[in-house]
Amino acid sequence: MVQQATTEQTSAGKKPVGTGSVFLSFAPWIIFGVVAGPSTWEYAALAALVASLVLASQDLLHGKIRILDVVGIVFFAVLSVLALALNRSELLWLETYAQVISNGLVAVVAFASLLYDPFTAQYARESTPRQYWDSPVFRHINRVLTTFWGVTFAVMTASTWLAIHFPGQDDWFNWVIPIALLVIAVKFTQRYPESYKARLNPAS
Repeated sequence: MVQQATTEQTSAGKKPVGTGSVFLSFAPWIIFGVVAGPSTWEYAALAALVASLVLASQDLLHGKIRILDVVGIVFFAVLSVLALALNRSELLWLETYAQVISNGLVAVVAFASLLYDPFTAQYARESTPRQYWDSPVFRHINRVLTTFWGVTFAVMTASTWLAIHFPGQDDWFNWVIPIALLVIAVKFTQRYPESYKARLNPAS
């Protein structure tokens, strides 16, 4: 009976989190990070808002609400409104720290979701049978994945902040390090569920 229960619980980790879906939800934030600059952040915010609305439209039509999508729509809508309502001198701080703020907000969302429902669980449920959604294995995997993404964006926040204060190294801090971190996070998301399952049930 114990072995059967363990096997059934580890089935919650048989299929990896929908990495493609998770990465798509990050797409507006990545678009903003790539396009945003001292003279282009307004266009970056508008492009990211359009991307957020397009990506979330099908889910919203079917009554699905994903925290990262909702936060993205609100955040980029606010940025777009500020760009229209305020003059350039009033927005200097936002021009300077837009990427830092966006990365930091994603990190906050990820860590805050651990208090009620890890945000990666919203994607994992698409490929996991409903009977496993409340299993300890499913919860553990998604707490680890959500924490990993939170740490990833926290480090990206620090990296983009360093790019502002060390402009001679801005290519590293704005591009090389963030891209490397995203690649690592995607690979970890793909591999961790199966590796954790294998450790729990090595005979499977």
